[in-house]
Amino acid sequence: MSEIQSDIVAEGKRLLHVAKSEGVPLRLLGGVAIRLRAPGALPLPFERKYADLDFVTAKGASGKVQALFRNAGYEPHKAFNALHGQERLLFFDDQNDRQVDVFVGSFAMSHTIPVGERIEVDQATLPLAELLLTKLQIAELNEKDVKDALALLHGHEVGESDGGTVNTARVAELCAGDWGLWRTITGNLATTREYVGRYELGEEDERRLRARIDAILERIEQEPKSRRWKLRAKIGERKRWYELPEEVAGGP
Repeated sequence: MSEIQSDIVAEGKRLLHVAKSEGVPLRLLGGVAIRLRAPGALPLPFERKYADLDFVTAKGASGKVQALFRNAGYEPHKAFNALHGQERLLFFDDQNDRQVDVFVGSFAMSHTIPVGERIEVDQATLPLAELLLTKLQIAELNEKDVKDALALLHGHEVGESDGGTVNTARVAELCAGDWGLWRTITGNLATTREYVGRYELGEEDERRLRARIDAILERIEQEPKSRRWKLRAKIGERKRWYELPEEVAGGP
C-alpha cells in the first residue's frame, strides 16, 4: 500500500482507491469532495487550503473502515472510536497534522442528514445534493462553508436528478420532513446568496449563482410538508432547532 500523501486531495483519492480495491463503501464529503467534483479550476475567490478529510461509510461497515485506515497508516482515536464507532470514527495523520472524520450511515452535526442509502449514487463522493446539505446544515455558518457551497453551485446545474446536477428534489424532500433542517438550510441559502456580490466573480457568474440558489429555495417551498414539519413549525424559534456539536479533543 502506498504512503500517505502530503497533498490532501491526492490523499483523498488514494484512500478512495484503497477502499474500492478492498470493497469498503467509502465516499468523500466536505471541501475536498467539492474540489474533486469541480468540472475545472475553481474561481480564485473559492480556492482555499483544506485542513482535514471527511468521509462517509455505510451502516455496519465500521469494522472494515477501521482496518482500512490502520493499514493505510493512520492512528485511530481509540477512546472516541470505542464509544462512538457505530456512528462516527476519527483517525489522525500525525505527519501532516490532519484529522480524518468518517461518518457511519448518516451525517450528524447541527442536523442529521441521512446518507447511507445514497452512498452508491456516485463513485467518489456523496451526491451533490448531500454535499450541499452537509455544508449548509451548519447552524453557525462561516465563510469557509459559504465559499464551498458557492464553489459547488458555480460548477453544477440544479435540477431533479443526480450525477452532475444538484438534485433539488432530494434537498426539498429532506427539508419537507424536518422543520429544523428547513429553517437552517433556507436561512443559510439566503445568507449564501447575500455573499455572492462580495467576491469578484463577474456579472454572469453572479447572475448564475443567484439563479441557482433561487431555484433551490423555490423547489423547497413547493414541496408538500410533512405532518411532523407542520407540528414543529407551530413552535418555531421558541425552541432551539439544531444541535451544537462539540469539538473532539485529544489524540490516539
